[in-house]
Amino acid sequence: MIKNKIALIYGGTSSEREVSIAGKNAVFEAIDKNLYDVDCYDAKFDLGKILQNAEKIDFAFIVLHGENGEDGRIQGFLDLLKIPYQSSGILASALAMNKEKCKEFYKFNSIPTARHIAFKEYNIKIENEVIQKIGLPVVIKPAIGGSSIALSIVEKKEDLKEAAQKALNESEVVMAEEYISGTEITCAIIGNDDPEALPVIEIRPKAGHKFFDYQAKYTAGETDEICPAQIDKKTEMEAKNLCIKIHKILGCRGCSRTDLIVKEGKFYVLETNTIPGMTKNSLLPLAAKTAGISFTELINKLIKLSLKK
Repeated sequence: MIKNKIALIYGGTSSEREVSIAGKNAVFEAIDKNLYDVDCYDAKFDLGKILQNAEKIDFAFIVLHGENGEDGRIQGFLDLLKIPYQSSGILASALAMNKEKCKEFYKFNSIPTARHIAFKEYNIKIENEVIQKIGLPVVIKPAIGGSSIALSIVEKKEDLKEAAQKALNESEVVMAEEYISGTEITCAIIGNDDPEALPVIEIRPKAGHKFFDYQAKYTAGETDEICPAQIDKKTEMEAKNLCIKIHKILGCRGCSRTDLIVKEGKFYVLETNTIPGMTKNSLLPLAAKTAGISFTELINKLIKLSLKK
């Protein structure tokens, strides 16, 4: 049997590098070695090797997060080399990665989301605008980035500057977003033109975490991830339909995962991930497992979907 040659691309240069490495390890362990020969390429060092070996690579499995991985750049590189991959293409990847632009796209398509303003520097004018237009508490976060890195929930005016500077160290553009206190859920979507929703997950960070921060996401036991979510069937179906709609209008392929807050029956979309986490603690594998899809089967499914593109 001739095996497909898979390039497992991981690492990279973003602040989510360690998450990517953990995801690579999990995917490498789970991928079906009877079907695929797998070579690993660290995007920080090995892009030249991918170029050199392009004609021998049948497929790329991207386990990158953040800038230069999830934002369309590696996707464009692979497109030029005519190497198929499991994630969304350039446009959907770039749009979803830029939270500010994606929010405008949400609004244009009547997708409910929290009020926000964006800024590239912090000064007294911005401070007053945040207080007047958004109010406190407020979420301060990088417009480009993930894993809740440099995200803060600010309750006092005097803490705004420090939170803004921390976020500006991660991203050229920072968002001040209305804080919504409600039930946090996430829904993964699998498919291309006719996508399907996996079971909805409810996220409950444990005591000591104000929100689903980096430590709560990647430290085992720090968050209760309830799948299927403990929400009523109507809310569940509305959440699934909304996330399918987002997957389609963004032009996502393969899979996506959208995070939401539900408050008093109303949804507030936080963001869409075009390369959901693939670590052992990640939400996409959990949703798939609940749907009866093993991690190995999930990887196979994503590869097959992408080869249909």
